Amino acid sequence: MLSEPFRDDFSRVSLGQDWYATSSRWRISGGRLCASGVRNHPAWLRRRLPLNARIEFDASSSSVEGDLKAELWGDGKSHATGASYTAATSYLTILGGWKNSLHVLARIDEHGPDRLELRVDASGDDLRARPVDPNRSYHFKVERNDGKTLRWFVDDLLMHELVDSEPLAGPGHEHFAFNDWSVRVCFDNLRITPLP
Repeated sequence: MLSEPFRDDFSRVSLGQDWYATSSRWRISGGRLCASGVRNHPAWLRRRLPLNARIEFDASSSSVEGDLKAELWGDGKSHATGASYTAATSYLTILGGWKNSLHVLARIDEHGPDRLELRVDASGDDLRARPVDPNRSYHFKVERNDGKTLRWFVDDLLMHELVDSEPLAGPGHEHFAFNDWSVRVCFDNLRITPLP
């Protein structure tokens, strides 16, 4: 269990022992962790998350389709077993999912009726609803500090807040992962800070 802050800037050649990649398509490239076409086969951090933590990282997509995805408080090994990822073990943040049409915070099932979603609107006044721009770096921050409330920020804008009456925590819900569907995405500057 992480009791001290953890950092990874991917300034090396190979992924290393701290990570378990469920697809061989995950690669270190130019000091970032990148993948394309992994189809919901994430790269899991082997270190265990505490109940409360702040998780931050930078993410970019090379495509107009966006689709920047991470998993939080999952089991550290799961991946999609079919065309649809309906049996995750984690919370999922998806910026510009479904061809850059939705920003979603989901619990277990990214397609579930209980997911929180914000429809992308390129011309509206809501800055949170902007589409993902290709090759732009976005700063993700997810916090849980009371054991049940997840807050997801992108570039300091609160995207979604989820109060979970049955929080994902403990055995089977202690890991973090980067994920992807088809487009090329890259991640960098992971910081995990345990919170009281």
